[in-house]
Order: sequence, then structure tokens, then C-alpha cells
Amino acid sequence: MAANSKFISEPKTAAPRLGVDKGPIHMVEAGLIDQITELGWKVKFDGHHQFEDINAENDPPIGILKNPRLVSRVCEAVATSVGDVARAGQLPITLGGDHSLAMGTISGTLSAHPEACVIWVDAHADINTADSTDSGNIHGMPVSFLIGLGTPVAEFSWVKPLLRTDRIVYIGLRDVDAAEKRILRENNIKAFSMHEVDKYGIGKVVELALDHVNPNRDRPIHLSFDVDALDPSVAPSTGTPVRGGLTFREGHYICEAISETGLLAALDLMEVNPSLADEASVLQTVAVGCSLVRSALGQYIFPTMK
Repeated sequence: MAANSKFISEPKTAAPRLGVDKGPIHMVEAGLIDQITELGWKVKFDGHHQFEDINAENDPPIGILKNPRLVSRVCEAVATSVGDVARAGQLPITLGGDHSLAMGTISGTLSAHPEACVIWVDAHADINTADSTDSGNIHGMPVSFLIGLGTPVAEFSWVKPLLRTDRIVYIGLRDVDAAEKRILRENNIKAFSMHEVDKYGIGKVVELALDHVNPNRDRPIHLSFDVDALDPSVAPSTGTPVRGGLTFREGHYICEAISETGLLAALDLMEVNPSLADEASVLQTVAVGCSLVRSALGQYIFPTMK
């Protein structure tokens, strides 16, 4: 297998539940680096970024946005790191952390591959704006910043609106609030909810998703995968579980199908939170997270599937 990969392990940013910063290191300690190396990748582990110099306790809200300076500084650092890795011809793999980190990862990818498209796998749309958010949790807003929706927030001026609305597609949505539904509809953003997964099957959904954002199969793909897209019976140790999600095989099929395109340019695996469940559930979720990464990087049931 050609190419190098580089891990960027990141902490929590804006999630109200503690512990999501521990997910990445749990996956590393579970042997993920060795597992990927065995697939033929040359892996460079960038370490677990702690950002000890950022004090969330002295980070007052901007409007109702929680921890805005912390989120901004962490995501900007991630953007720089991911962009540097991508420009070096390597495949950046970011282990989060909450999904606000995608502001950084996708910004970094687009700085290196401006023509890239995004496959966003999640139970949630994460597209509230500074105007529409009720909670102030920035992990529910990264897509709006990347596209440039809503009233600009000066603290996030470094996030350039480089993501076109026709270059992102969602898979697995099932917990979308009214404001997000309106935003998706008004901006004609393609989304495949669990209803479509049930109706068409995951194979057809992935094909339709790729047809929308990558019709000629010639654009680099950034796969941003939140483990809460999976049903809680599959990945119970995550911050915002929602029943009725993707099965184990459906989640892995998405990763396998993206791998088969040969176009994967960056990978996020977010929201593994080992603080929210019993030990067995934590081990299960960490193992699932590791296997999703392996599938995205070319692990198939049979070698002849490559």
C-alpha cells in the first residue's frame, strides 16, 4: 500500500461532557498505530496535543458561545497541522475530541486540496450558526463556520468559508433540530438520514452521496466520522448517543467504500468518550473506533476485495 499516514490526536474542545479528550489516547493504547502499520502504512504519530497553555476557566462566552477562545485556538492549531501534513503528501488522521475539531481538520484539508469534498457521518448536522444555536455549544456549529453561514464571529475569522454547499454530504442524520433543518433546506445541502439508509440500504446511500459531491470520482475526499452515527448498541461510550443509528456493518461499509475509491485525503474519527460508560462499553467503543479507521485505510474482509 502506497502513502504515509500521520496521526494527530486532539483533546476535547467545546463538549459539555468531560472525558472526550481521553478517547484518542485510549485508541492509541489499544494498538491502533500497530494495526495500521500492519496494513502497510508508514505511520507517524504526532502525539496527544494537550494545549496546556489554554485556560478554559478564563474564557468567557461570546454571546452564548461557550469556550470560544479555547475552541478557536485548538482548531486553528489543528488546521495548521493537518494542512502541513496534507501538503507533504501524507494522509492526516485526526482522532478527537468533539466534532468542533472538524473546523480545523477540514480547513487544513481545503488549504491543501481546495477541490476536496466532505463526507460527514454523524447523527447530528452540526450546522447551527451563532444566530441559531440555543445551547452555545460550538461542537454543534462547525459546518456553518466552514461554509460561512450566519453572523461572523471575530474570534473565528481565521476559518475561511472554503467549503461549498455542494461539496458536503451527510450520512446517518437522525437528531436534527428545526433551525438546522431550515439551514440545510435553504442552502440545498444534501443529507441522507437514517430514513434513506433504511429505505435504500447503505450501499445505495453511499453511491448516491458520492455521486452528489464527487460525480466524476476525481476529487479528494475528507471523511469526518462521528461515532455517534453508530447505534448506541454498537458504540455506547460517546457524548450524545441517539438510538436508531448505523449498524456495525453499515458504519464499516461507509469506510470501506470510501477506501475503495482511492481518493481518501483525510480522516477524522471523533467523539469516542471513555468516561461515559462501564469498562466493557468503553472497550467496545474503542475497538469499534479502531476498526473504523482500519476499514477507511484499506482493511477488507478478504484481500481480494481491494
